[in-house]
Amino acid sequence: MKKLLSLLLAGVMTLSLAACGGSADATDADNSAESGGQKYVIATDTAFPPFEFTDASGNFVGIDVDIINAIAEDQGFEVDIQSLGFDAALLAVQSGQADGVIAGMSITDERKQTFDFSDPYYTADVTMAVAKGSDIKSFEDLNGKVVAVKTGTNGADFAKSMADQYGYTVTEFKDSPTMYQDVIAGNTAACFEDYPVMAYNVQQGAELEIPEGMTGAGSDYGFAVKKGENADLLAAFQAGLANIKANGKYQEIIDSYTK
Repeated sequence: MKKLLSLLLAGVMTLSLAACGGSADATDADNSAESGGQKYVIATDTAFPPFEFTDASGNFVGIDVDIINAIAEDQGFEVDIQSLGFDAALLAVQSGQADGVIAGMSITDERKQTFDFSDPYYTADVTMAVAKGSDIKSFEDLNGKVVAVKTGTNGADFAKSMADQYGYTVTEFKDSPTMYQDVIAGNTAACFEDYPVMAYNVQQGAELEIPEGMTGAGSDYGFAVKKGENADLLAAFQAGLANIKANGKYQEIIDSYTK
């Protein structure tokens, strides 16, 4: 009888240990599945179509949005995209509240002092637009007038570089829609913006027109992180960008907004 009880007790202990082992393995698997890849906060602009904007259904979309999402999928990390406005997006990265920024941001020597950039993912020229029906057809026609620019952009730099030469003054706006409306209302004579952005807005019905020959000063857009930080994220962006260019996804994204 004692022998029988000993055998039964040993069997119960074996089953208990097996059950405990199975539970631990399942927990490890669950934890692994939940952890996934790294998650990064990515700051961007609010209204800079076709690079970032809200569509008719309320979805945040655009070339930059689709590119960072495609790269995240390719490289196995997650992104939390924060629509902040251009200036606020740069400050968020500088202060460590965001890991990276993609916002139609031109790569400049001045910005390289604060940010580490990826290779260019898009090259855009700057152009001038005026209200429909305006008699302004050239830079010379801006003499004595006020032109509008968006703060911190390549268009602003371009306009300011020619202000003395053509005799106009520059006023700045925080976002593109407000800038456009100021020109349409006749408060300012013209505005300067990257060509694909301006052309997209004209295509979508903005009461603006682009005088012939008023395009120049190309600039490269780059993804950026705070200088000296988030090197892994920057490397992942580089690798993912190369991959989506090679497999055709990059061109598919560009074509969906520019054709």
